[in-house]
Amino acid sequence: MNVTEAKEKIKNTLSEKRYAHTIRVVETAERLGKQYGEENKEDIKLAAMLHDYAKCFTVETLKKNIKKYNLPTTLLNYHHELWHGPVAAAIMEQDYGIKNKDILNAVYFHTTGRAGMTTLEYIIFVADYIEPGRQFPGVDSVRELAKTDIILAAKSANKNTITHLMSKDNSVHPDSFHMYNFLIDKEKER
Repeated sequence: MNVTEAKEKIKNTLSEKRYAHTIRVVETAERLGKQYGEENKEDIKLAAMLHDYAKCFTVETLKKNIKKYNLPTTLLNYHHELWHGPVAAAIMEQDYGIKNKDILNAVYFHTTGRAGMTTLEYIIFVADYIEPGRQFPGVDSVRELAKTDIILAAKSANKNTITHLMSKDNSVHPDSFHMYNFLIDKEKER
């Protein structure tokens, strides 16, 4: 699947508002990719274009796809907002033939993050968080960090998300904690 085909696919699955968000994520990811030397521009655009492919699926459809694609059923223990990344990645791999693990991981983990992310994964994770349409406490400081250090920007976005979820007494997916701990260790090494 190429970027043009992906753009057509998401037009059929996303609301107008979510489609506009996706285009802003693509633009932000392209800028970050250039800034951080990610050479494969097509991979950046494709991952950004597909990151929310399943975002507008109903909760029931997401549940069915978690089972259909043999995704970890532990996903069901967490808020349904986390399900669309893994579902989209599974559809992309199994139905649309995308085999590039970097793209698939960028889509799969764009909400939770994970320990040991690649540059492309950081770019999609941060681009989704800071795209210009986003307005919430802490986003401006992450935007500033993204200008100089993609890893610190990802760590700050991850920390903000964990803190927000905990302040609401919501569960936090283990991948988010693993990402945070990994980045703390990485920061000590730097």
